[in-house]
Amino acid sequence: MIKRILICDDDIDILSICTYILEEQGWEVHTAIHCNNIIDTISEINPQVILMDNWIPDLGGIVAIQSIKNHPEFSKIPIIYFSANNDIKALAQQAGADSFLAKPFDIEDLERIILSVS
Repeated sequence: MIKRILICDDDIDILSICTYILEEQGWEVHTAIHCNNIIDTISEINPQVILMDNWIPDLGGIVAIQSIKNHPEFSKIPIIYFSANNDIKALAQQAGADSFLAKPFDIEDLERIILSVS
């Protein structure tokens, strides 16, 4: 089975690093630099896991996660909320994310958190 992940972040460096790391782990990586039309994006990609940044154009990570979790077809997709925000745990809970990862993170943390939800 293909392991497919969607990473939503407007930081190109983060996308590049995460893509490299996860492709090495056997993931098919898809990226988005905004969360506009997030439901359409998920419909096209059909990811098993989503990594969602907090400060992402235009809606922001919290609203994007809430719209995914309120969608009957996609509500069960595990979402990892990731941000450099100090209140990351509270924001992840507010959004309805399944887990969270604080930036900056190390490779082992990224791999561990993805394995824990997938």
